[in-house]
Amino acid sequence: MKKINLIGSNIMNRRIVLGFIIAMVLIASGFTISFYSYIQYGEDTGRVHHAYEVTRVLENVLSLVKDVETGARGYVITNDTTYLAPYWSALRLLPIEIKKLRILTTDNRIQIQRRIRLEQLINDKLAVTEVHTDSKFLGKKDTAARGEGKRRMDVLRKQISLMVDTEQTLMNVRNRQAERSFRNTLIIIFALSLLTFLTLIISYILLDQELAHRQQTEDQLRFYDSQLREQIRQLEASNEELERFAFVASHDLQEPLRKIQSFANLITDRYSNLFDENSLMFMGKISNSAERMSKLIKDLLNFSRISSHREAFQLVPLSEIVQRVLDDQELRIKGLNVLVEVGSLPVVEGISSQMDHLFNNLISNALKFIRPDVQPLLRIQAKLINSDAYNDLNSERTYYEITIEDNGIGFDEKYLDHIFKVFQRLHGKNTFAGTGIGLAICKRVVMYHHGYITARSQPNQGTTFVVILPESQSQQQYDRPTSEAYSYLAS
Repeated sequence: MKKINLIGSNIMNRRIVLGFIIAMVLIASGFTISFYSYIQYGEDTGRVHHAYEVTRVLENVLSLVKDVETGARGYVITNDTTYLAPYWSALRLLPIEIKKLRILTTDNRIQIQRRIRLEQLINDKLAVTEVHTDSKFLGKKDTAARGEGKRRMDVLRKQISLMVDTEQTLMNVRNRQAERSFRNTLIIIFALSLLTFLTLIISYILLDQELAHRQQTEDQLRFYDSQLREQIRQLEASNEELERFAFVASHDLQEPLRKIQSFANLITDRYSNLFDENSLMFMGKISNSAERMSKLIKDLLNFSRISSHREAFQLVPLSEIVQRVLDDQELRIKGLNVLVEVGSLPVVEGISSQMDHLFNNLISNALKFIRPDVQPLLRIQAKLINSDAYNDLNSERTYYEITIEDNGIGFDEKYLDHIFKVFQRLHGKNTFAGTGIGLAICKRVVMYHHGYITARSQPNQGTTFVVILPESQSQQQYDRPTSEAYSYLAS
């Protein structure tokens, strides 16, 4: 359920992010289109203004030509030189306007041809007007000159009118193009704004739903947290009761066992001369059973105390722990002629008493399951490993791999899951001593230290127990593994 909720939350987050991305893209697109439309509208307006300027210059040219003709005609009729003032002014300004016209019509091939034709007509008209104003031609040639001047003026007007009509047509086309471009831009900007608005509304609705869902999830987590705290409190109280019960029960059970052992030993010492061989054997069995029962009770008490007995984690030199265990087993090691090899061992954060239980049981195991006629070997080594060397290791922690290797009888790895369970034995109690709790204690110690334990073995090939321990116990208590499926085959 938690995984499904997490997937749903991720999908909702992606939708919200996608909505805001789309909104930002639409806003950026609207800005880009608006900027492009502004530039395009400016270009269209510039073209319209250009057509207007061409028209204005053409009208100025026509007006100046008219001034030339009017001034010349007034002078011819009245012989008054005052009429020549606009004449000479028009002749002076006309080349300037023609030059402007040349510059303005460079972008239109048809208008360039027409402008060349217009210049020819203006030159011809000026030539005729100049002849008309010459005093020596006044008289019989005056009528013919006026007729030729009028004809040329009409052709010139038509040429200018043609060019003005062309520019007016271009102006109208460009005006319509600018209006259409502006209208289309407004439509696109409105559509993009509407889409942006709708996208933001949808994103807001999704965000509101996500916030409501997270608030609901947070409320549920608070409720579950309160329930969990209550259950933890009840479990702690139950563990304390069980610990007291185990402590009292162990003492109550140990007392009759000690009496059984004591009276059995007294009977054997005092009346051994009265017993036959079978009676002595029976008394020996009574003593051995009582001793085995006593050891079993002690092991069960140690097993129950691993998780319930709270001690502060501290730095534990594993080399000192192993050396202390080897010193305790010194007589047994010398008696079996065991070859012991101990490498450099790290310092880890843990509980010293539990480390004693761990290595005492693993070393005792190696000394117990030896092969006849083979010199026993006990090799203890450690190395730093990466978090990806084994499954489910925390990548934020540093781990050490400690191996306890022997060359004993070994076992089939198909029984790997059984050997770490309470009372699970691969051999009969008469073949090898033990209560079947030692490896279960090892497993619980390693689990309590956020570590892992496994083994590699083959029958008659020896056994290597692999213990993975973190260098520090910095994580919270709720990070402690709760699954029992952490014993696996080492790669």
